Amino acid sequence: MTSDRSIGGSLPKAWRKSLCRVLGGEPATKEDLIQVLQGAERIGLLDREGLGMIEGVMQVGDLRVGDIMIPRAEMVSVRRDDPLERILDIAVESAHSRFPVTGEDKGEVVGILLAKDLLAYCSEQRHGAFNIRDHLRGAVFVPESKRLNVLLKEFRSSRNHMAIVVDEYGAAAGLVTIEDVLEQIVGDIEDEHDHEEGAFIFKRGKGEYTVKARTTVEDFNEYFESDLDAGEFDTIGGLVINAFGRLPNRNERVELGGFRFTIMRADSRRVHLLTVRPPT
Repeated sequence: MTSDRSIGGSLPKAWRKSLCRVLGGEPATKEDLIQVLQGAERIGLLDREGLGMIEGVMQVGDLRVGDIMIPRAEMVSVRRDDPLERILDIAVESAHSRFPVTGEDKGEVVGILLAKDLLAYCSEQRHGAFNIRDHLRGAVFVPESKRLNVLLKEFRSSRNHMAIVVDEYGAAAGLVTIEDVLEQIVGDIEDEHDHEEGAFIFKRGKGEYTVKARTTVEDFNEYFESDLDAGEFDTIGGLVINAFGRLPNRNERVELGGFRFTIMRADSRRVHLLTVRPPT
């Protein structure tokens, strides 16, 4: 009993009030709940990683597929009429496990090819026996407006790992994987190929880019041929947080050196992803 009084007495009054409101069954806003969770983290009832993941789960319900998809221009795909030699080269170079298969136009996705289905054809003797149409798997198509929590549920129930994102005309606008969705909850999931791919900056079209917050200022300046002053900060995320003077929330904007930075994903610990518009 004494221990409980000690903990209660050490809690900020505003946090105790929010906790009582939540536990009392009264309606609470998402901001109220986050405040309660942050208070739990401050007194050691929840670690920082756990708090970040809970916030990620809550954020997934607000994000849509179009917010995190890999744009069509950045998709690694193979064409339906490509020879086996070219398909193998693409598979080896990219080290991906799944590839959209397109027709004449990259906006026309006709199926998905799994890299494991190519294993039997890696020897020279079997090159002539390969027909990509025999190995095509059905593609899942989703609109850009679909919410991520709904997509994650569909991924789990259908056991699919990739979906093709289509625009209002039914053409492929990009793709999204189950890993992309899970990263919104647990943070970046890096594998041994991420550094080789150097996928820190993606062009989304119409003068808009997606940039990971841990992109170094040096790499950012080199990519955009800009001269942002890094000062004491190594990363773009650090530079943007300094401009806000605090940890910003999703959809907040700030301008630096003519660039407009919009927070795409952030939690109580750090910024993860940014949308960037360079100077016109």
